[in-house]
Amino acid sequence: MRFGTSSLVRALVWLLAVCAIAAGCSGKGVFKREYEYEEELYLALDGSATLNVNASVASLVALRGADLDPDPRARVDRERVRAIFEGDGARASVSLARRDSRRFVHVSVRVDDVRQLPRLAPFAWSSYRFDRRGDHVEFRQAVGPPVAGHARPTEWTGDELVAFRLHLPSEVLSHNSPSGRIERGNILEWEQPLSERLAGRTLNIAVDLAPESILYTTLILFGSSILAAAVTLALIIWWIARRGREREVTEAA
Repeated sequence: MRFGTSSLVRALVWLLAVCAIAAGCSGKGVFKREYEYEEELYLALDGSATLNVNASVASLVALRGADLDPDPRARVDRERVRAIFEGDGARASVSLARRDSRRFVHVSVRVDDVRQLPRLAPFAWSSYRFDRRGDHVEFRQAVGPPVAGHARPTEWTGDELVAFRLHLPSEVLSHNSPSGRIERGNILEWEQPLSERLAGRTLNIAVDLAPESILYTTLILFGSSILAAAVTLALIIWWIARRGREREVTEAA
C-alpha cells in the first residue's frame, strides 16, 4: 500500500497534535486536581499582589467563619461575598460557580502591598514578609489556624484538599515547596489536607527570588522555541514532499 505526499503530511500533523495533547495532559495539565479551598497569589517585584480565592461556600464557612449558608441549595449573595473580601484599599471581584452540585465562589483581590492582606478578614490567618536583601528578594508567609464557622457542621469525606499557590515574577533561587519542583509559569504550590487546615496546623511558605523580572527572557525563549519548531516543521514537510516527488519520478521511469 502506497501513501502520497499529502497523506504523509496529514499523518505528521496528527502526530504533532497528539504529542501536544499528551504534553498538556501530563503533570497538572487537563486533569487538574480539584481543591476545596485554594489561594493563588500573583506577586510582583514591587510588592503589589493579586490574590485569587477559589473555594466552596462550605469551606469559607468552616475555615474563615464567613456568614454564608453552606446548603448547596441556598442562593449565594454575590454582594455579601464581595463585602467579606473588601476592605480599606482593596477591591474584590466575585463570580459564582457550581461543582458536583455544590456552590463555589471565585474572588480576586488586588492590593498595593502584599503585607496589607492580613488587614482583610479572610486573609487574617496569614502573616506576610516581603523584603529585598542584597542580591535577592525574600518572601515568607505563615498560614495560621482557621476561624470557626457558625453554621451547622459539614460532613467532609476526608479527601478534601487545600492549596496555596504562588505565581512568581522572577527566578526562584530557593523555596520549601514540598514537591520540590517549579511548575510551568514559575509557579510553586503547597498542599494540605483540609482536615489538617481545620485542625490549625501551621503552613510555612518560604521563597527567595532574583531581584529582576524574567518576563523578557521568557518571551525571548518562547519566541525562539516557536521559531525553531516552525523551521523544523517546514524542513520535515519539505523533506517529505521531496521524497514524494522522487518516488513519483522513479515510478514514471
